[in-house]
Amino acid sequence: MIDRLDADRRLLLVHAHPDDETIFTGVTMARYAAEGAHVTLVTCTAGEEGEVLTPDIAHFAAEHDDRLGQHRVEELAVAMGELGVDDARFLGGMFRFRDSGMQWGPDGHAMPRDVTRDDTFWHADLTEASDELVAIIREVRPQVMVTYDEFGSYGHPDHVQANRVATYGAALAGIASYRRDLGEAWDVPKIYWTAGSRRLMRESGWDAERLPRFAVEDDDLAAVIDGTEWLDRKVAAMRAHASQIAADGHFLQGDMNRWAHEYFRLAKGTAAPAPGEQWETDLFAGL
Repeated sequence: MIDRLDADRRLLLVHAHPDDETIFTGVTMARYAAEGAHVTLVTCTAGEEGEVLTPDIAHFAAEHDDRLGQHRVEELAVAMGELGVDDARFLGGMFRFRDSGMQWGPDGHAMPRDVTRDDTFWHADLTEASDELVAIIREVRPQVMVTYDEFGSYGHPDHVQANRVATYGAALAGIASYRRDLGEAWDVPKIYWTAGSRRLMRESGWDAERLPRFAVEDDDLAAVIDGTEWLDRKVAAMRAHASQIAADGHFLQGDMNRWAHEYFRLAKGTAAPAPGEQWETDLFAGL
């Protein structure tokens, strides 16, 4: 257990699978870790159902040896080393909740599979899963928490469930009379959802009719983290997730500067942009 008071700023992130943390929030994590904040990553599953993009471990896939989860745990550890984060945990412990998998729906968004195993995160009891997060929130006592929007950014059932668990877990953690055995109550002051700018994504070449749901109008954004200084760490962490992010694929080809800025919506708390600025440039602003 960490000393919950060992850092003035404490950031907690709730992600669904190994690699999500780097893609959505890699420079944010690297920045705050480098600045001395305590960064805690909670990953909800080991990503057992992911597609294997590395040919020499194709047999790790769920439909073959079913060893991908352990491999992705190892990739995550390397990625966290690249980002400088030393407090990475799995919700309820490693392999407590299994990756639910997904399929693409007719609208182009991800959706649950027609048949999903009973032990998957998608089928987890919401209170049971949230209680695991309550214990972490009350231990770490973060001023800022980050997760996905209610659509899980692009519809993946585990991302949707991560939003539900983060939202309910944060609410329960702040109730003094709730599950005193899980620690002293803590109300998280600011909660953010990962997001993107529709305007900037259109300007960069995205088809306006095929933008993901996490892309919102600029007025709905609250914060942007300029991670240019830490971009090399994010790219290195992406490369560490080689089973999911192919070296010759979209994520690691082209202008890497597109990964340098990460955008957020404010789900709880009060936005505090600097005078004359449209958005916050520090998630701890106003605290």
